[in-house]
Amino acid sequence: MSIGKRRSLAALSGVALVGAIGAAAITAATVGTASAAANNCGYLFDDFNYSSSSDATLTAHGWVPRTYSGGPGVPGATWSANSISFPTSGGQKVMQLTASTDGTSGGTNQAELYTSQKRYFEGTYASRIRFTDAPQSGNDGDHINETFFTISPLNGDLDPTYSELDVSEYLPNGGWGETGPINYQTTWYTYRNDPWYADNVHSEERKSFDGWHDLVVTVSSGHVIYYIDGQQVGDHSGKFYPRQTMTINWNLWFIDTAAHTGGLSTYIEQVDWVLYAKNQVLTPSQATAQAAAYRSAGNTFTDTVDSPGPCVTPSGSATPSTSASPSKSPSASPSPSPSTSTPPATNCSTASEWSFSAVYTAGQTVKHEKSANGDPNGPPSGQGKHLWRAKWWTQGSEPGWTANWDDLGHC
Repeated sequence: MSIGKRRSLAALSGVALVGAIGAAAITAATVGTASAAANNCGYLFDDFNYSSSSDATLTAHGWVPRTYSGGPGVPGATWSANSISFPTSGGQKVMQLTASTDGTSGGTNQAELYTSQKRYFEGTYASRIRFTDAPQSGNDGDHINETFFTISPLNGDLDPTYSELDVSEYLPNGGWGETGPINYQTTWYTYRNDPWYADNVHSEERKSFDGWHDLVVTVSSGHVIYYIDGQQVGDHSGKFYPRQTMTINWNLWFIDTAAHTGGLSTYIEQVDWVLYAKNQVLTPSQATAQAAAYRSAGNTFTDTVDSPGPCVTPSGSATPSTSASPSKSPSASPSPSPSTSTPPATNCSTASEWSFSAVYTAGQTVKHEKSANGDPNGPPSGQGKHLWRAKWWTQGSEPGWTANWDDLGHC
């Protein structure tokens, strides 16, 4: 089964998310200071020091335990806030997702926690996660999916602004045609549900990831680079680079019940902490050190994502390495390295009209009137044509609706 088809139900979580975003407000709260940089730039850090999923502070900090029905996973399964808990592990509070199944839709419970606002884009995402190969109780063998991802809603079939980064989808018992443990990193351009069409690129590791692992992804300069325990496992670029802000999510769900045996089987996934550094490219060691600094300072939660303080911009970061290419990319287009050799046009008269199918490299300019709803084939916005300059390699990303373009002003 193709990598696109295996993700068809999982991507539906973005559709259901449309109604959920904005359900709870973010409260910017900084308790203590891990470093001066934390207050001068946009950071999110959470140590998950909560009492339960009904803790009012959890909601105040912008987290939502999922309760709405729908995909991904077993049709008819229950998503419950009671599937999110905060036990102590190794002397630290952790966020725990619990999922169970007896082999029936009505007897299947799944878990998800996500941010209430869609405001995360370029920068560094990091989380320390405990994956489990065996169930906490019951028979083993279920096609369980243990995840960490960012996502935006899909605003219609083949939405050109749709963005999703599956930092990790760990299948300890296989699934989607796989028979053994496998871990995926998938970067999405877009998809259509019916008839199914997926446009994404992915990397994979065919081994066990049982235990604690540090997951890091950097989003900068046209490259999405994934790391596990400090080792680069994927570098995705070109049109797959995200085009809008996203939410931060973890979920634990069953791909199907085909491999289930016996009575009730219960699985867990634990999250020690999460860190997001806005517009900053941190190495894996820097990300884990920043999290450790917050923790050692007794800082259990910080949110300065919306602060106006200065940040290191992606263009000022180290050039991403392209040594770790995805092991297979059935839907990928070639991704030439960004170039800065093309000088920008001096005005609209020398710039060509933007084309959905054309490939643009860093510095190239086009003129274009953004669409009204993010659909290049739809009605125009009425704002008139603007001059746009590509930040890096891009194709199919509409100026005005995606972060791949700088607006140089009205023509």
